Amino acid sequence: MLLEIENLSVSVEGKELLKDVNLSLDRGETQMLFGENGSGKTSLLMAIMGLGNYRIDSGRIIFKGKDITNLPPYERARMGIGIMFQRPPTIRGLKVRQVLELIQHNGVDPEELASQLNFSQFLDRDLNLGFSGGELKRAELLQLMAQDPDLVLLDEPESGVDLVNISLIGQAIRKLLQKDLHRKREKAGLIITHSGFILDYVEADKGCVLVNKTIWCTGNPHEILEGIRKNGYEGCLTCQR
Repeated sequence: MLLEIENLSVSVEGKELLKDVNLSLDRGETQMLFGENGSGKTSLLMAIMGLGNYRIDSGRIIFKGKDITNLPPYERARMGIGIMFQRPPTIRGLKVRQVLELIQHNGVDPEELASQLNFSQFLDRDLNLGFSGGELKRAELLQLMAQDPDLVLLDEPESGVDLVNISLIGQAIRKLLQKDLHRKREKAGLIITHSGFILDYVEADKGCVLVNKTIWCTGNPHEILEGIRKNGYEGCLTCQR
């Protein structure tokens, strides 16, 4: 497995956010993580990336066979984990082009990458300053494309995005996850979604539901989404899946 999460419990300032979470992700696999707002989905991604004040109370995070539970974020990034934030920070004085040059992998050209996302006109602007919802998502995806990680963590990529941008964002995610390859796909993705709308643009191999601070079930993402739409997340607690 590329990523293995074993009995992971996470808290912030004494408040328990996740309890005994178990999740695994193989190379070339894409999983959708469903859950209502405040269920702990973002906390799980932040814990995987090692960001913020998230404390690992118990359990382990294994990536590429190595225990990374206590590694700093920059080492996890160097190992091949990348993250798209739902609400990325604005950084004045730091240009988008400079960020891409710092994190680029295999000598990629920022201009070429930006053209793929119709983002060339933003390269010399301060990072995320005055960006719309769709522009923020494209800026985040552009950085991931430059980093070229083996594991892509996406926090609600469809949130705050209009219909004009969602198709472009979906295409970029598909490219990141090598969806056009069928035999030698190596990139894995864990995608948080509340609405499930991103499934119209990015196919997933599995879906899982985070309820009551833990992974409640795993299965076909379309079937899970249909059940959520019909019965709500509270229906997951009584589902016999």
